[in-house]
Amino acid sequence: MRYTPLPADLFVSNRQRLYKQLPPGAVVILHSNDVLPTNADGSLGFVQNSDLYHLSGIDQEESILVLFPDAPDEKMREMLFVRETNEHIALWEGEKLTKEAATSRSGISRVHWLHEFEAPFRQVMCQAQQVYLNSNEHPRATIPTETRETRFTHRCLREYPLHDYRRLAPLMHDLRSIKQAAEIETLQEAIRITEAGFRRLLKFVKPGVHEFEIEAELSHEFIRQRARGFAYTPIIASGANACVLHYITNHCQCQDGEMLLLDVAANYANYNADLTRTIPVNGRFSARQCQVYAAVLKVFREASQMLRPGVVIREFQEEVGKVMTSELIGLGLLDRDDVEKQDPERPLYKKYFPHGTSHHLGIDVHDVGQTWKPIQAGMVFTVEPGIYIREEGLGIRLENNLLIGSDRNTDLMASIPIEADEIEDLMATR
Repeated sequence: MRYTPLPADLFVSNRQRLYKQLPPGAVVILHSNDVLPTNADGSLGFVQNSDLYHLSGIDQEESILVLFPDAPDEKMREMLFVRETNEHIALWEGEKLTKEAATSRSGISRVHWLHEFEAPFRQVMCQAQQVYLNSNEHPRATIPTETRETRFTHRCLREYPLHDYRRLAPLMHDLRSIKQAAEIETLQEAIRITEAGFRRLLKFVKPGVHEFEIEAELSHEFIRQRARGFAYTPIIASGANACVLHYITNHCQCQDGEMLLLDVAANYANYNADLTRTIPVNGRFSARQCQVYAAVLKVFREASQMLRPGVVIREFQEEVGKVMTSELIGLGLLDRDDVEKQDPERPLYKKYFPHGTSHHLGIDVHDVGQTWKPIQAGMVFTVEPGIYIREEGLGIRLENNLLIGSDRNTDLMASIPIEADEIEDLMATR
């Protein structure tokens, strides 16, 4: 792996926090994600199950984590099963975790080979009072492929139909939404790498370059700084492409006078930054571009102040919508009289700002968390307002990552240029 492993103490602490949420006699079983096939003998790059990683630090396929804190046999209270390595695997695939390395990474002393899973599994199922199984319960998830965890759930229901099964996902959503110190440090490293990539682009972008060339510059900078790569498929959208919210083809040539929307960030040690900046291709904002940019920046500043402990995201979004409405009126995009007559269920600002302002951030870019519950200190959110004027071929979005604090928020991206004049100055020195 490229990254320095996170301290095992983090994963030990994460498990201890989970145990406090479990009823007596509960067992938790998690599986790694599948290695997904493509065509012929090809496969996609492996991405670990986020919950398994959060509780173990294990970043390897074909792994199983069994947590049974009240097990009568102390040796069965924490068990990790990993794929047994051999000379053939070492030759064709490279190094895999030894038992000693898995213990060092996870803080779990009882590490077994995967083929040894069946007998302990039978024992814990016969002893446990409740069985917590995992599933993807992100409200925006679409899951057309049956996962390893879903297949295991079907097996459990078939072989042990009388057990008391419970959902692990709600517990993990609560636990993962509050970030620990080591997680913040890892996020900050992903952000540092992201900043290096963005500053590199300020010297590179000019009329005539293609969006894919910009993507290549970022990829070079991220990987040379030991990032896993992009946190998500990069959005590099020049001109009217910026009005397509999830534009990812990145195939057009940047033209003089256009704005360039960059929704790009690095992944480091399975934690993701999430940055958006919008810059002038030729290095200078036009009067109209500057006017719209200032409006987005104002909404960004006010939204960053609103996102505080006790706030509920839905209510926060409604307040951000009011600020955005005011700015859109000032830009001549909305009429004040029309706004006063609007249907509250279909606010007019959504024509120009159709997406949400904030989401949880962490191991997943759209990280898990209970968005209908009040925000708490220790959570990390994006703040990302935007204005998209399709009739003008102009889209501007700005996005930073905020750590929610008891007294004040910390902008984890405060050092990344965002003011229009600073961006112009930096682009002028290329």
